[in-house]
Amino acid sequence: MARIVLNETSYHGAGCISEIPGEIARRGFKKAFVCSDPDLVKFGVSKKVTDVLEKAGVPYTLYSEIKPNPTIENVQTGVAAFKASGADCIVAIGGGSSMDTAKAIGIIIANPEFADVRSLEGVAPTKNPCVPIIAVPTTAGTAAEVTINYVITDVEKKRKFVCVDVHDIPVVAVVDSDMMSSMPKGLTAATGMDALTHAIEGYITKGAWEMTDMFHLKAIEIIARSLRGAVAGTKEGREDMALGQYVAGMGFSNVGLGIVHSMAHALGAVYDTPHGVANAILLPTVMAYNAEATGEKYREIAKAMGVKGVEKMSQAEYRKAACDAVAQLSKDVGIPQDLKNIVKAEDIPFLAQSAMDDACRPGNPKDPTLQDIIDLYKSLL
Repeated sequence: MARIVLNETSYHGAGCISEIPGEIARRGFKKAFVCSDPDLVKFGVSKKVTDVLEKAGVPYTLYSEIKPNPTIENVQTGVAAFKASGADCIVAIGGGSSMDTAKAIGIIIANPEFADVRSLEGVAPTKNPCVPIIAVPTTAGTAAEVTINYVITDVEKKRKFVCVDVHDIPVVAVVDSDMMSSMPKGLTAATGMDALTHAIEGYITKGAWEMTDMFHLKAIEIIARSLRGAVAGTKEGREDMALGQYVAGMGFSNVGLGIVHSMAHALGAVYDTPHGVANAILLPTVMAYNAEATGEKYREIAKAMGVKGVEKMSQAEYRKAACDAVAQLSKDVGIPQDLKNIVKAEDIPFLAQSAMDDACRPGNPKDPTLQDIIDLYKSLL
């Protein structure tokens, strides 16, 4: 048996944020709790949406106490702010950080017995769907608008914990490439590589099956052809990436990921490394490590990445070609190629243990030992 959970409704295309007031009215909501991060507020990105709300006469309260790797405290403050606001729906504007915070707030409001944020780790047995979320991504990467996952940072324990809950999926996703146009090059590259990681890990994860393979291969193809253009600022590249990252989310949210994410979560918790950058640095190395457990899948990845002549290659050749194509894309969009400037050697045992304890590890196609993960980190120093 397999299960697929997707948004009830999603809008795609430049300018589709104009549909938000109609969705709010149709669903009978009276007031929105707008969840966005301080930079998006400062640079007027959130304003694009709040202007649409104002014009339509939709009352809202703005909450923006959100860090790039959102913390337990960000969630608790948000829960209090939501209760004080009198809102009955959430409009989440931002990257994974805003979306993840909104999901955690929405879940706790609807399931107050989980007020201790740590109790949501893993697959939490919540009973009620979260406060309805309308999600507006501003990065082309996390696909948090279509996933049942969110990640919160426990500052005290220096760890990130992954929460998986079908009750947290936004009811509406509004994937408007105009909302992503202010992303600087570095963020476009990092979030784009995050999306590619979702597509590749989702395709080779233990839970993968035909329906999710369809999403993942298409996502790899779209991202491979459009990320360089998106980073260069082309309109087509940006629109394609908005779609590619969403299609990847439709897949991986339903089957899980692997140790690229486990290892990246550890880096984010200890060094505050941007999640997409951490994934991008790790991806080619972990792909090479996983290759022996992936059957013929790297042949399809190499093809989707645009490698020529794959049909004539041996298994060893197409596996190497897939890893090389990913590494080349990462290099072309300016991602660092190692962890030298991020990781301190003495932290590796802690990082590796965090990665082993991470909720994404069991999905990895090959079961790693603690030593394997230590060696993978070391190989990137």
